[in-house]
Amino acid sequence: MTTQRNEELAFAVLADQVRRQILDTLATHGECNAGFISDQISTVGRTTVSTHLKALRLSGVIVERRQGRHRLFSIDPSGPANDALQFLRDVLGRALEAGSNASELPTTATEDSDAASVRRRA
Repeated sequence: MTTQRNEELAFAVLADQVRRQILDTLATHGECNAGFISDQISTVGRTTVSTHLKALRLSGVIVERRQGRHRLFSIDPSGPANDALQFLRDVLGRALEAGSNASELPTTATEDSDAASVRRRA
């Protein structure tokens, strides 16, 4: 799967509040079963949590491990969420760099005339 496709999958699954709560639970507690995850999320029922777990698993954001009759879920740190994180780091890094470069630029003639106009009105 391409990096762009992974980013799209991750952003699509992260768009839902319940899925973000599931990921927060997994990040806080590590590997968990569906019942425990459902107990941590009071806004929806177990069936809804299971549906969201399936969407997260199919997207590759989380992985499932079977232990006897139990299914344990955990975040896949090398999955699509990692590609989305790298994308955000890159975008935010460039934005911070552009912001710091912009603050170092001299004012333009338009900004000077705007400031003079404000002073005249005052």
